[in-house]
Amino acid sequence: MVQIPVAKNVSTVADLGTVPLEELFRILEVAPTAGLTQAQVDARLREHGYNEVVERSAHPVLVFLAKFSGLSAWMLEAIILLSWVLHRYLDLVVVAGLLVVNAVVSLVQERRAAGVVEHLRQRLAVNARVLRDGTWGVVAARHLVPGDVVRVRAGDFVPADARVFDGAVSVDESVLTGESMEAEKETGGRLYSGSVVRRGEASVLVTATGDRTYFGRTTELVQLARPRLHIEQVVARVVRWLFAIVAVLLATVLVVAIARHVGMLEILPLMLVLLLSAVPVALPVMFTVSTSLGALELAREHVLVTRLSAAEDAAVMDVLCVDKTGTITMNRLAVGAVIPLEGAAVDDVLRYGALASEEANQDPIDLAIVTAAREAGVLARQPPPSVVSFTPFAPETRRTEAVVRLEGRAIRVVKGAVEAVAQACHLDAAAVDALKQRSAETASEGFRTLAVAGGPVEGTPRPLGLVTLYDPARPDARTLVTALRDLGVAVKMLTGDALPIASEIAHSVGLATVRRVAELKQAFGETQAAAAELVHGTDGFAEVYPEDKYVVVKSLQTAGHVVGMTGDGVNDAPALRQAEVGIAVSNATDVAKGAASVVLTEEGLPGIVALVRQSRAVYQRVLTWIINKISRTILKAGFVALAFLLTGRFVVSALAMIVLVFTSDFAKISLATDRVQWSQHPETWDITRPVRLAILIGLLLVLEAFGLLAVGWHKFGLAANAEALSTFTFQMLLYFGTFSILSVRERRHFWMSRPSRTLLVAAAFEVAVATLLPMLGIPGFPRLAWSQTLFVFVYAATFALFVNDLVKAAWMRTRRTR
Repeated sequence: MVQIPVAKNVSTVADLGTVPLEELFRILEVAPTAGLTQAQVDARLREHGYNEVVERSAHPVLVFLAKFSGLSAWMLEAIILLSWVLHRYLDLVVVAGLLVVNAVVSLVQERRAAGVVEHLRQRLAVNARVLRDGTWGVVAARHLVPGDVVRVRAGDFVPADARVFDGAVSVDESVLTGESMEAEKETGGRLYSGSVVRRGEASVLVTATGDRTYFGRTTELVQLARPRLHIEQVVARVVRWLFAIVAVLLATVLVVAIARHVGMLEILPLMLVLLLSAVPVALPVMFTVSTSLGALELAREHVLVTRLSAAEDAAVMDVLCVDKTGTITMNRLAVGAVIPLEGAAVDDVLRYGALASEEANQDPIDLAIVTAAREAGVLARQPPPSVVSFTPFAPETRRTEAVVRLEGRAIRVVKGAVEAVAQACHLDAAAVDALKQRSAETASEGFRTLAVAGGPVEGTPRPLGLVTLYDPARPDARTLVTALRDLGVAVKMLTGDALPIASEIAHSVGLATVRRVAELKQAFGETQAAAAELVHGTDGFAEVYPEDKYVVVKSLQTAGHVVGMTGDGVNDAPALRQAEVGIAVSNATDVAKGAASVVLTEEGLPGIVALVRQSRAVYQRVLTWIINKISRTILKAGFVALAFLLTGRFVVSALAMIVLVFTSDFAKISLATDRVQWSQHPETWDITRPVRLAILIGLLLVLEAFGLLAVGWHKFGLAANAEALSTFTFQMLLYFGTFSILSVRERRHFWMSRPSRTLLVAAAFEVAVATLLPMLGIPGFPRLAWSQTLFVFVYAATFALFVNDLVKAAWMRTRRTR
């Protein structure tokens, strides 16, 4: 095996870039028409490793130490310092232990979420079309090695450093060089890993991979940085208000305490803990785990999330614009009929159509025509035709062209839309109308029609015939469109097909009104309001160019809709970015996948239905957290502060409150795994009513807690025993909080659904802590009679799970009615 020169620095890369192509093929021991053998690939993988750059992540110890910074950690560390000053060493040890436990739990959960994202990264690896053992196929880009023959086309990320040896492309290298101008690459030109092919297509020879590439980059589709979520911003506003209210309440308590000559050092730790109760300690972990686990569930449904924020955006989506091909239809094109025109035969139409196709591109239309020509035996002539040049399909021209040497003479072949081919043939108006009439006849039956033409290289080609292609609607399309409508999501079909074909397919899946996109563009040019009204009353648009999709999205957003958009091509990227939920379909280009927030790995609509349901489930889990957080904060801070104002005593110790705060965090985090029922309607960022419900439940809990305190004060004799009163209050608050979370997790009555196993375990842990600490009589938690514990348990369960649950269910019924 010849040692392959690989780039360790810029100079060696430059030297390799100047090697003539013929010499480069010899050095890399590869034939341009056959590619590497599998044995060569295996050997070079062992020698050079995978085509990837190993990421340097922070050391786990540093990540763990970072958990001891931040508002909540600083407040706990202040309590530790105060405990040391006051010689309350038991409090110091307990708080320090809980601080470490919280850091460990947070680290474990975040690493679990990071593992989910890494799983998605692997599923969303960039693929490459590669020639090996004489056969074209698709492999993950990380498996490329120096010497591989790769085909790149518009919309692809360049997967490795390479040299062009056949074809020409226009490449965007701005992400690497900062230069905004596209670079034209022809035979001998160098492509760099991470750049984007904007136009054209070419066969290239891989010269360097992984960290040996010029820029040492890899192209990744999953964005690892977790953006700030919409719902998180809403919660942050709520928590700020909550924090302010608690601060005012405690400031009042502080003034009263000073007036009553209560020692500051004695009450300051408790004040810090009560402030801590308003801080969302478990919020980042809960949100990260919830969205990550949601993304993992979607991956099992063949939906890959490239940005975790998509797991919440899809919850509020109320309009979905879908490409016909691959989602509504099977995306398995086949030739239906060949209609030769005057002076041509069926074999001529198939042969010339196949010669105007490029099998290496794996394009569905090209594959359908090449397959039909091969089955008809029209490509078996000797010597085989050779392609001199090939011009790929472009949305502007809507046709492909090639110059081919066939039987010793060069000819020009053209294949594409009927109007585009007619234009290339310079037909008169009457001939164009005749072709359109033939095309309309087949379109009315649901067929897509292409025209094929051929002729001398220098002259004008003449039309040879029409080829009809059919792509039937998916058997489950109507059912899934209905399922999305039942979820409150309007479906609008977009297709480049003519209006008759689009209408035929749309009606077959239950979509009624289809218009030409030209009508929408005209309305959009007049007023955006007119465009919004038109798009609102339409189920689909025909004759859509990729750039028209952006107009559709903007019109819907102007009308106040949250829009999802599917796409697969380079020109779909602006619409995918503009839509709140950009969805790249299974056969999408790398650029489309990079612009989208969701990538489907299977064709059809099932993945989108799963996306909507799972996203709404994530939303419901977060909503439960909000209701629980607000109601618990009101209970803890409000009850302790008001009890001090009424009795002149703090009814709970700082140590008991610290244990209470951290114990309840386990249940809050476990909400990320809870079983929930997704809503049948799109969600909203306006959470005013749930916040009002949380405040109502919190106030009810405070009143009920005072009722229980009165029993303990007068019946159990706790007024004379401050330590026992603290334990009693700790037990009461923890029972109330545990039973309340089991109630608010369900929008109906709490018994209508079963919590997840993780949430049940967390709730059982809370109950065990509340029950065992007072029974064991450990320092800081004096023993309580078992009868008192049983009374508190029954009292809290009765009010939280029945009285408050009835109030909650009635409140939610009024919301659904409105």
